[in-house]
Amino acid sequence: MIVIFKKYLTINLIFFSSIFFFAENISSNFDENLSYNNHGAVGLINMPTARLFSESTHGISIYDGNPDQKITFTSSPYDWLEASFFYTNIQGKPYPGYEYQDYKDKGFNFKARIKNEGKYPGIAIGINDIAGTGYYSSEYIVASKKYKKFDFHAGLGFGAINGDNKTIKNPFIFLHNSFENRPGNLEDKGGQFQPSRYFSGIKASPFFGLSYKLNKNLIFKFENDTTLTPGKIGYKESSNNYSYGLEYSHNENLYFALSHERGNDISFKFSYKNRPLKDSKKYKYKKAKEHITDNKYQKLIRNIENNGIGVNKIIETKESIGIELTQYAHSNIDIIEEIVFQSSNDAGISKDIKKDYRIANLKVVSEYDSEFINKSNSIYEREKKSFFNTNNSLNFRPFLASREGFFKGALLIENDSEYIFNDSFFFNSNIKYSLLDNFNDLSIPPVDTFPEQVRSDVKDYLKTMNDGIIIGRAQFDYHITPKNNHHLMFTAGILEEMYSGFGFEYLYYKNNLNYAFGIEVFDVKKRDYKMRFGSLEYSNLISFANFYYRNTKLIPFDMKISFGEYLAGDEGGTIDMSRTFLDGTKFGVFSTFTDVSAEQFGEGTFDKGIYFNIPIYQNYVNYTWRPLTKDPGARLNRKYNLYDLLSKFKPLQ
Repeated sequence: MIVIFKKYLTINLIFFSSIFFFAENISSNFDENLSYNNHGAVGLINMPTARLFSESTHGISIYDGNPDQKITFTSSPYDWLEASFFYTNIQGKPYPGYEYQDYKDKGFNFKARIKNEGKYPGIAIGINDIAGTGYYSSEYIVASKKYKKFDFHAGLGFGAINGDNKTIKNPFIFLHNSFENRPGNLEDKGGQFQPSRYFSGIKASPFFGLSYKLNKNLIFKFENDTTLTPGKIGYKESSNNYSYGLEYSHNENLYFALSHERGNDISFKFSYKNRPLKDSKKYKYKKAKEHITDNKYQKLIRNIENNGIGVNKIIETKESIGIELTQYAHSNIDIIEEIVFQSSNDAGISKDIKKDYRIANLKVVSEYDSEFINKSNSIYEREKKSFFNTNNSLNFRPFLASREGFFKGALLIENDSEYIFNDSFFFNSNIKYSLLDNFNDLSIPPVDTFPEQVRSDVKDYLKTMNDGIIIGRAQFDYHITPKNNHHLMFTAGILEEMYSGFGFEYLYYKNNLNYAFGIEVFDVKKRDYKMRFGSLEYSNLISFANFYYRNTKLIPFDMKISFGEYLAGDEGGTIDMSRTFLDGTKFGVFSTFTDVSAEQFGEGTFDKGIYFNIPIYQNYVNYTWRPLTKDPGARLNRKYNLYDLLSKFKPLQ
């Protein structure tokens, strides 16, 4: 924790001398004036602004202040929408029933722009801690206007950011008197939506602030900080309502900030962001080394395969050639088309090219017709042979929201291997070994385990990670397309850390349609806590009917609706809404309702959450947030499903 300076003169000297020093001595080619605030929203220090990053931007922020320490994952699935998940440690506030440690909290925020900036300011609204305990529950309306190097912001705060002495009457009361009453302590209602508290309360606090770009790397921020003090969080009574600080951008993705908050404390923040649509580089085609003896078809094959695409067959007519291709590497069909085009040019092929795309021998897209096939002659057919691939990596396994401590995790060395018997039959495995972890003191049991304990005993699995080698996955997969657009996948083995079993999935998928549907059926058995080859007594037959829809118009999104029986035996449905970008970046939300009633489910009332798939330095951070880990609505964590495989060939935009 950064040492807190209490002498205001010293603090002022440090900050303002730093401004001029950095302004004179730091420069780069970076010209971006936006950054995350301490709570993971695009903003100033604690206050929000009407600014948002461009769509596809994902980021993580780590904040160390007083009294809260916070980790936030933020996503902008659209230019006008920002959503974030936060997890916080409130120092000095005891955890009820476990007073030996600090209070932990997590929640979900969102911000939506309702007016673009033009002649008049841009306007956004936001809700923080939308389904949490209420400790950070707040709402705001904010306007932003840029003038040269200045960016000005002003807004109206409610709830936890309604702490200024100079308040006004809540203007929403003039619409309806129900806005007068704001619910109090919601500690026992974590994970529940409480719309009655949104924009409510007798008073509201105006706030304002600005940022000034000192140079291409450095931004000065100042704000009237209306954070509620002391409030439920336990902030000190503020010396004043002003906060200011410096934010340094190391490059377009990395930020460091130092701030003086509310006349009391020094805080530090680190942020990383990634903007796939803007930052991702155009795929660079790699021409293969030429062999003197190669004919044009051999050149074509070498070039295609040198770019991560396998060539199964080549057929030819007088007018055209046909290429049967298989691949896993590229998630953008435009890249695949470009590779085939460049490869054919380099090979000196002038004929029209028809493609037949496959993945795991599932026939996805074909430009062949019966007449072309009947008239064609075989030019090339790949020799059938098995293939083995293995990869070792160092990974970090986090476990957030533990009542035993703010942050639990493990540093793992992992081996991922794949053995391809033939085009349809695969074996893949994941083996882990913990180099370092702090899971041993995970001892507090789940609050409830209704109707069966299928996920809520996750701590029992984590505690054994330092007992030696563990098997994360060891499964056989068989893929086949028995008829055009009808696809099957059979799977058996160790399916994930907590379950083994066998089953199948069927999917009707036609690439030029924006919908698909299918079923999946799996007979699963609970694995023992050591995660090797043993098992527990619990088993169940789970089954789902799935419907998929992809919208590429106006507001692009993917939707999946499932109905069936979940791991614990409860029955119901799940709706999942997501946005996927060209590099695999993904943001989604889901909710599940089953025949387990809200009273039986307990705190949270039903299963729901958000998830991120964020690329960071060529690795992916995958995280799913649920307000509470409970057993109703729990599903099998499969390596992949048929739709995820086949949709690699479907355009995203």
